[in-house]
Amino acid sequence: MAGATGAMQQMSLEPKGSGTLKDHTPFDAEDDSKKLRKAMKGLGTDERAIIDIIGHRSGRQRQELKLKFKTMFGRDLINDLKSELGGKFEDVILALMMSPPEYDAYELKRAMKGAGTDEDALIEIMCTRSNAEIQAINAAYKQKYRSLLEKDLISETSGHFKRLMVSMATGGRTETATVDANKARADAQALFQAGERRWGTDESQFNVILASQSYPQLRAVFDAYTAISKKTIEAAIKSEMSGDLEMGMLTIVKVVKNKHAYFAEKLYKSMKGLGTDDQTLIRVVVTRCEVDMVQIKQEFQRAYQKTLASFIQDDCSGYYKKILLALIGETYK
Repeated sequence: MAGATGAMQQMSLEPKGSGTLKDHTPFDAEDDSKKLRKAMKGLGTDERAIIDIIGHRSGRQRQELKLKFKTMFGRDLINDLKSELGGKFEDVILALMMSPPEYDAYELKRAMKGAGTDEDALIEIMCTRSNAEIQAINAAYKQKYRSLLEKDLISETSGHFKRLMVSMATGGRTETATVDANKARADAQALFQAGERRWGTDESQFNVILASQSYPQLRAVFDAYTAISKKTIEAAIKSEMSGDLEMGMLTIVKVVKNKHAYFAEKLYKSMKGLGTDDQTLIRVVVTRCEVDMVQIKQEFQRAYQKTLASFIQDDCSGYYKKILLALIGETYK
């Protein structure tokens, strides 16, 4: 076969991942509910018992627990947890009690609430989720906040960054595994002409390609770009863009090249140096622990020569540290 069809190859869409938190077997929602009620009843709270249950049940099982607890005791499990817990430990537990799209919607709303916008959180969520996940987030956001995610993104962002966020919110990226090498070369040339080859940058051309092509196709585009330009696509983006748009575009590139390494870097940056970016640390651990945390831990160790667990041990304390260690499949005392 010749021509464009001959240049097409089948490639895997994304490397599969495995979570550190899985379905707990055996699972007895009634017994777990009794233990949770006992842990919160009367004076004091048995935080250890809460970690032993909520930190070791899958999302599906946690949702079942919420229903069973209310059925058995006529009490809302979330309200009980809120009244008994505090601080960062409470933040993790409450995040775990939401479904994945509900938690992503909650984090997006938080990122856009009040003065200033947490663009870092917007980029992390909007630029790393699959089409199906974005559609579920849109539905959860509308149900929870009686507003459209796209509408809120438009009002909270501006310029080319706003266009990128709107593109991501459609959840319309091509998701086929077929790669067209001829198209990849043509797109790489278009990016070259839009950036390095002209005075000023045509950001919309970058948006067209980076927001719509499948991950395998983009890998081929990035390889073709380096062949044409002798520069990596990352170097081109860094020299042609700045601010939130640059960060958004670079995030797409990192996720396309190695999603697990991207999240490992997010975790590393949340804990390195003075202070901890707890919001990012919690969000990444909670959203990836059932998806690909096994691979993220491997990438973390490979890149930083230390385990993720050792970073959490050094940076966090108390029950907050224990729940994070439980979620990444590590033992805690």
